[in-house]
Amino acid sequence: MSVTTLPSSYATVFAAALRGEHCEVIGLGGGPHTLPVADWIRPVDATDLALLAECRGETLDVGCGPGRMTSALAERGHAALGIDVVPEAVRMTRRRGGAALVRDVFDDVPGEGRWTSVLLADGNVGIGGDPRALLVRVRDLLAPGGCAVVELAAPGSGVAARRIRLQTPALWSRSFPWAVVGADAIGAVAIGSGLSVARVTAHGTRWFAVLEKSR
Repeated sequence: MSVTTLPSSYATVFAAALRGEHCEVIGLGGGPHTLPVADWIRPVDATDLALLAECRGETLDVGCGPGRMTSALAERGHAALGIDVVPEAVRMTRRRGGAALVRDVFDDVPGEGRWTSVLLADGNVGIGGDPRALLVRVRDLLAPGGCAVVELAAPGSGVAARRIRLQTPALWSRSFPWAVVGADAIGAVAIGSGLSVARVTAHGTRWFAVLEKSR
């Protein structure tokens, strides 16, 4: 099957990937990368649980995808809400028992200023291509004393802003901004965001940071 000559929306191509189409990310550097959909659809693993253990109270899962983290939070007694711009992802989250809405994090979000935790798993600190702007938005979503739980790239990755696109055998998306933030760069990114880095930890090959909003 040949790729269509006209680009599709990100949501259309991502939905195809969630339905099982092989999908590659173009533009991250180092050649095409397979979109790791299988990692997002599977049940949570021990490393996911270590990340979720950092979440406190009512938690907003930004870029929830097919909902493994949102549903796991709910199973563990959190009042949790997932948001994603892809309707298919929201439907999958709901089928897993999680609450989810089709919503852009930069638009109106329920509970603004009252969330105890905001979760940015699976590299979602890259949403929008400007991680400092995203952290400022996260600060506004958090209650005083709340925290952001952020998954990062390995140390040495720095901060890289990209324009990337998704491609399946039949579809390709318009390019969109994304960013990669290394574990040793999160402190610099957080400057001026209203969040301070409480700790950075590694679990296996994955790196996380907890950022706190002042009371």
